[in-house]
Amino acid sequence: MNTFQYQVASIDGDYANLKRIDADAESDELKLVARALLPPEITEGTKLLYEMMEYHMM
Repeated sequence: MNTFQYQVASIDGDYANLKRIDADAESDELKLVARALLPPEITEGTKLLYEMMEYHMM
């Protein structure tokens, strides 16, 4: 399975904008993700690892 690294760019209510930061990142587009899918303790700048369809703090 693929793994991806993201950084929380901003938090807007029930959603967070994630920016891909791993070496394979091809664009600067942000990914909008529901906060219910993310660890509850995230803040702007938090680094996340997406693996096996789950987000974990790094």
